[in-house]
Amino acid sequence: MKDLSIYFEPISSENEDALKLSAKNAGSIGAHLQAHTTVGFPDIEKKGLAILYIPEFRNSHYRELADEKFRRHFYNLYQGADWKNRCYDLGNILPGETIEDTYFALAQVVEELVKNQIIPIVVGGSQDLTTAMYDGYKELEQLVNICSVDASLDFGAPNEPMNAQGYLSHLLTKKPCHLFNYAIIGLQAPFCSKEEIDLYEKLYFDYCRLGEFNSDFKRAEPLLRNSDILSVDLTSIRFSELVDTQYQLPNGFYADQICQITKYAGISDKLTSFGVFNYLPEKSNSRNISNLVAQMIWYFIDGVSMRKGDFPIGSKKDYFRFTVHLDDFKDELVFYKSNKSERWWLEVPYPTENGKRFERHHLVPCDQSDYEKSMKNEIPDLWWKTFQKLS
Repeated sequence: MKDLSIYFEPISSENEDALKLSAKNAGSIGAHLQAHTTVGFPDIEKKGLAILYIPEFRNSHYRELADEKFRRHFYNLYQGADWKNRCYDLGNILPGETIEDTYFALAQVVEELVKNQIIPIVVGGSQDLTTAMYDGYKELEQLVNICSVDASLDFGAPNEPMNAQGYLSHLLTKKPCHLFNYAIIGLQAPFCSKEEIDLYEKLYFDYCRLGEFNSDFKRAEPLLRNSDILSVDLTSIRFSELVDTQYQLPNGFYADQICQITKYAGISDKLTSFGVFNYLPEKSNSRNISNLVAQMIWYFIDGVSMRKGDFPIGSKKDYFRFTVHLDDFKDELVFYKSNKSERWWLEVPYPTENGKRFERHHLVPCDQSDYEKSMKNEIPDLWWKTFQKLS
């Protein structure tokens, strides 16, 4: 593995003291975590998870100082019963001389960690850092799916400078483009123009509105299971949960819902990086946001420990196969159900000349309702959207 220490500074002295104190409790995370302290950078082995903090806000309207309080909350939490993965805290990537320097550093770190089967857990500044995480996959030569937990689409315009509220258009115009799908969970109609929604749908991207999520979490689960990168905007959490004036949405996710999302993301075998953005220094004394970020990370790691290894690439002989014939439709619909987790996938045909390029994307996570819909002679929207992108 390349030397990543050149991009980092150690955790703060306050957090180092907190780590030492938490380590006295043998059951705590702090007793098992390998952290970047004044003693040195941890020796990283393949397979595990790595937390890193990056306080870069220059492309947002926030102008905040660094705040690492989430760490002391996290260190004092107890390990999950079945945690077997190594966990590292690599310290802080400080903003570079230019914001492009910061993007480059984060992309290099994400690339190297993912290449070595280490899941980066990025906590930090504004959500435009998602583009740097995406750039980390460029050299891995694979198409990427991103899932964003957000109240708005953050499209912006490609002819305007990159910013946290308008980074998606820049991401889409990168050359070469290796984005296959972009999904949003928690979308709120008051924050999206009709033009943005129309464009989003023309791209065959997926979204789950906040109301849909509240009525049935299962609508969001396949989107998480289909993603390589999860990007969470903390401003999508409702104000009443955080009691801090910097988070102002009257409607949004409850604290337990956001933890549920991160746990299901962790369970997904496909997901290989996780970002938590717009983590702002607290102006209230409640410390709710730092505590919540620590718990979001805890639930994500707990989800990773529960992975079933049932993402169906290669042989499918151990899966239940369901074939559905529809009227006036020349192709048949093929569903697979895991015998390990009882989760569902829908197979979508793709041009054979693009075999390797699309191999990871023609089996699309779905749920049983999609199968039941097809049994009523309806083609699931998921099939049409994926078919258009594969074609």
